[in-house]
Amino acid sequence: MTNTPYRPSDDRHHVVIIGAGFGGLNAVKQLKGADVDVTLIDKKNHHLFQPMLYQVATGMISSGEIAPSTRQLLRHQDNVNFVNGEVTDVDIKAQTVTAELGEYSRTFAYDSIIVAAGSGQSYFGNDHFAEFAPGMKTLDDALELRSRIVSAFEEAELTDDPEERERLLTFIIVGAGPTGVELTGQIVEMAHRTLADLYNHYSPMAAKIYLLDGAPQVLPPFGKRLGRKAKRALEKQGVIVRLNAMVTDVTEDAVTYKNMKTEENVTIEGATKIWSAGVAASPLGKSIAEQAGVEADRAGRVPVNKDLTVGNYDNVYVIGDMMGLDRLPGLAQVAIQTGGHAAKLIEAKVDEESTADENEAFDYFDKGSMAIISRFKAVVKLGKTEITGFPAWVMWMALHFTYVTGLRSRLAVTVNWLTNLVSRNRGNLEITQQQRHARNIIGKKQGE
Repeated sequence: MTNTPYRPSDDRHHVVIIGAGFGGLNAVKQLKGADVDVTLIDKKNHHLFQPMLYQVATGMISSGEIAPSTRQLLRHQDNVNFVNGEVTDVDIKAQTVTAELGEYSRTFAYDSIIVAAGSGQSYFGNDHFAEFAPGMKTLDDALELRSRIVSAFEEAELTDDPEERERLLTFIIVGAGPTGVELTGQIVEMAHRTLADLYNHYSPMAAKIYLLDGAPQVLPPFGKRLGRKAKRALEKQGVIVRLNAMVTDVTEDAVTYKNMKTEENVTIEGATKIWSAGVAASPLGKSIAEQAGVEADRAGRVPVNKDLTVGNYDNVYVIGDMMGLDRLPGLAQVAIQTGGHAAKLIEAKVDEESTADENEAFDYFDKGSMAIISRFKAVVKLGKTEITGFPAWVMWMALHFTYVTGLRSRLAVTVNWLTNLVSRNRGNLEITQQQRHARNIIGKKQGE
């Protein structure tokens, strides 16, 4: 173990990037030709294509297809060093970052820093909900959910009690944003298509699938028209959509919500609960905000200047889900574009011959939003243009194919998608008992 601040060389500008998600990885690639040394730090050893986690959770694709090795992705970039470790401290006055992995620790000195640590699940102050309603932000989350979902169908085969079978076959998804809608659609497809005729003592088509949200519509960012279309499409498949439903309690056996219109409290019994209702920025954001003399918002986002710097620190950039700027959403496109912008400004500062504006304001280009609802059905919003149905589904497939990182991952995902079009089978429905129970066991041990 050493605490001596490390830097690759004394004569080159050293950029530390925290987070190998969309924003961090794009910043690294932008700096490929710059006269800088880059240290990329992430607690995971892979780059996660988070928008497709729900397909891992429902057995359509395997985890490795959307989580290629970060080291392998950067194999041909000579000016970057990847560090697999969790950042435990950022000192913006001393210009140091400390990362830990197991019993090992190292402190890095930097000249510029890009903080792209992303976000985690938010339970809006009710973190105890997580014990029974896992979120979906990591590979571990997706694999746990897959085991919970598939196990519910398997356990329903073994019980002779109709009420218990109904409980086991009740799935409750909290949050009707893109993640919740896409996950709901895939659980429906599993029950109605993939597993429909595979059990002897019951029909998986009897599954009850609830989608709850405290908002008055499905897919709030997409506008009322697309929200109504998405809701009707889900209900046509048998999904029970409950809006204006503010969840007040989650237990092992049930979810309770308050109807915001009638003030009525409603309890739904169900074995599988999934939380996709909110996000909170990495705790690093709050620490950096305090040091810079600014105040993070309730979700932990750091207010940044127009050039993505923080406070009076012109060498500290906060991007993606962690930043608060012009009410930009926590989308992959925002992370990608802010990562590229921060890297461009650093490159301009380092290049003495550059005439580029070193403090250029970030200008977001909205490439639209999209969500897949079910097989051959999706919704797309491109500015004022709204597209639904099969054309939107094709656009969703094309865009996500483009943004999956790495040729091998793209090919594997494409093969699985094409297979799913012609076959009801899914190749990744393994139940992993350790994954199913490990999160809560680890959490309890850490709390002892």
